Amino acid sequence: MVSLPAFTTLVDQYSSEIFSYLSRILQDSSEAEDCLQETYLRALRAYPRLRHNTNLRAWLYKIATNQAFTQLKKRKHINELLDDIEYLNPNNSSEIEPGIERGQLLLAVRQSISLLPEKQRAAFLMRKYQQLSYAQIAIALECSQESARANVYQALKKIRTQFNNGENYHE
Repeated sequence: MVSLPAFTTLVDQYSSEIFSYLSRILQDSSEAEDCLQETYLRALRAYPRLRHNTNLRAWLYKIATNQAFTQLKKRKHINELLDDIEYLNPNNSSEIEPGIERGQLLLAVRQSISLLPEKQRAAFLMRKYQQLSYAQIAIALECSQESARANVYQALKKIRTQFNNGENYHE
């Protein structure tokens, strides 16, 4: 029976090419590094269960592809959030902070979300990141659909206010 090579051998053998692949898909080397790490973490967890005849390269690419698609979905949700902020304040959101880098903006968005009251934060995250309907949010939060909708709206309004007041930027 042929045994699987040591996991570190796989990492050494395929990291460079998988990183290049992820960089091309994501068009962001930092995100590609994060996805590569997550790919190998998931692979390590599943490695003991692999059959000896598994095509290891293809298997790693499958995991990497899934991670990249997950990252792209997260990016889409973040972009939708930024669009929501612009929708709530169309006159000022494109000029939130001159010269701010995208990474700083995303960090500021995360910080704004963390400052929300618990129920608003939960409703907002369920709606914007988990894509739950207002009916599902209402069940989860034990409130009416109107209350769920109001919590999401209030969360967006508070995020917009925090951005307008510059509360999240530390240069």
